[in-house]
Amino acid sequence: MATLTAVRRGLNPRAVRRGLNPLGAGFWTYAALVAVLLGSLFPIYWSLIVASHDNDAIASVPPVLTPGGHLFENITRVFDTTAFGQAMLNSFLVSGSVTVSVVLFSTLAGFAFAKLRFRGRNVLLVMAIATTTVPQQLGIIPLYILMAELGWTGRLEAVIVPGLVTAFGVFLMTQYLSSAIPDELLEAGRIDGCSTLRLFWHVVLPAARPAAAVLGLFTFMQAWNDFFWPLVVLTPENPTVQVALSSLASGYTTDYALVLTGTVLAIVPIVAVFAALGRQIIGGIMSGAIKG
Repeated sequence: MATLTAVRRGLNPRAVRRGLNPLGAGFWTYAALVAVLLGSLFPIYWSLIVASHDNDAIASVPPVLTPGGHLFENITRVFDTTAFGQAMLNSFLVSGSVTVSVVLFSTLAGFAFAKLRFRGRNVLLVMAIATTTVPQQLGIIPLYILMAELGWTGRLEAVIVPGLVTAFGVFLMTQYLSSAIPDELLEAGRIDGCSTLRLFWHVVLPAARPAAAVLGLFTFMQAWNDFFWPLVVLTPENPTVQVALSSLASGYTTDYALVLTGTVLAIVPIVAVFAALGRQIIGGIMSGAIKG
């Protein structure tokens, strides 16, 4: 009986009969996963170590691998050297606004492209996806001219408004919603008298939560780490966090302890967002695995 159940679930019957892990994950599998995890975390750990020492620690032999006592001193120096507090606040405003807007508009567009029938739907979707092939650098000059005409140069609107919706987000939500929501469910809602807006709010949004969490995480990371466009359109007195980090490294000699301290401070919001959305992301992955 156990063997038949294992076959139906796609597991290894021999491993089930022997009492082994049916998925075949042994010691070397976990050892490889631990090695990859440690390798991924080491740059963050090294940044934190250097941030807690003075600048001499970067060239010490053997390398310093234990925390020092200069972390809070270096944090104070970061905020004294550049407008880092203003940069963090600006990045929070930009990344938060862009993330909420991209998730909302992409889900709306994805619902329309996936479940609504209207003339030119496929053409519009292909045109939206085709915009992802255009390099960002090609649009910098006309976009800057437009921001100057609107009087937004040096203001956060110039960073927020161009990123309110993305073609990648529209494509992701279209693909997800096309398979996540049965047409019969929407038809049942319409028979019960639900309008399209109520269907979106009460049916589509709850079903789109896992994909929206993934899109929100990617969007927040992209907006938080964006450097080129904020560097072009914003002033040094009103920067984002990546522009402020570049100013920390722009001296005649680079103070690596100072730069890596600012880097550690810039990483914290990314980790916090991942911790907040991690359950939704893992839940969406597990849900897709169970459906498969």
